[in-house]
Amino acid sequence: MAQFGFESTADQVLADQDLTGRTAFITGGYSGLGKETARAMAAKGAHVILSGRDATKLGAAADEIAVATGAKVDTLVCDLASLASIRSAAKDALARFDKIDLLINNAGVMACPLSRTADGFEMQFGTNHLGHFLLTNLLMPLVEKGADPRIVNLSSRGHHIDQMHFNDPNYQDRDYEKWQAYGQSKTANVLFAVGLEQRLGGRGIHSYSLHPGGIMTNLSRHMSEDDMAALMTRIRKSAEESGQEPQPFKTIPQGAATTCWAATAAELDNAGGLYCEDCHVADQDDTSPQSGVRSYAIDKGNADRLWALSEKLVGESFAY
Repeated sequence: MAQFGFESTADQVLADQDLTGRTAFITGGYSGLGKETARAMAAKGAHVILSGRDATKLGAAADEIAVATGAKVDTLVCDLASLASIRSAAKDALARFDKIDLLINNAGVMACPLSRTADGFEMQFGTNHLGHFLLTNLLMPLVEKGADPRIVNLSSRGHHIDQMHFNDPNYQDRDYEKWQAYGQSKTANVLFAVGLEQRLGGRGIHSYSLHPGGIMTNLSRHMSEDDMAALMTRIRKSAEESGQEPQPFKTIPQGAATTCWAATAAELDNAGGLYCEDCHVADQDDTSPQSGVRSYAIDKGNADRLWALSEKLVGESFAY
């Protein structure tokens, strides 16, 4: 069995895979990691559905991937910062598509100034978690028709920064700090995978979360030079405190590798609710700044609390 790690690329991870007949739905699919994940899966025969809020960029990415791979590439306009847009997109998807085998919740925003979604949620929690929570559940009729379906949530080592603040997730009563807000949203991505696994794993629908690695993509578009310098300082300081060298940044092909691994690896068959990094399942670790998943992010009680809170905030409940 091939062993993959930090330097592996999406193409290397999928080298022995045949995705013919499988449908991969990828949010944030027209740039960065999402686009590379889509290209790599399309190159192995997958029918790819790219989702994002910009129809022009979606069309351009779909054409580029289709020409490069010969695969069928569809698009679906969906703004994760609007519950109305998500509901409309899901309705469109149910009418147009037969199934989803691989649901890749890839889209996200990072370290943006305080702003709110169309429904008043803090932008990072609202987009990164609540938008995907609603979309995933509304797409479940298609996932249920998939063959050995998997749901993959892109989290981040940023979940080390902060846990869920269930009493004030949207910064109504506390001072906003963009990195803490990012950390909370990434913890929510991990907990959502745990919650999905608890509800759907017994029915053969398995869910995962992952850290793709440090990658320079347009995810960092809100960061100033000062922000970037502060981030580099934080990374170096954490590494020094642990007696380790700071990890280098990954390329985009390397960054998409763990997504492709979590979506296809045979060693993950019949197991889910797992957090992955560098193409392996990470250990629970509450101290290391360079690896591992925090215990609060895989706590089943926290996952249930987040599920109930998310249902309340989107105004819809989902029982499985």
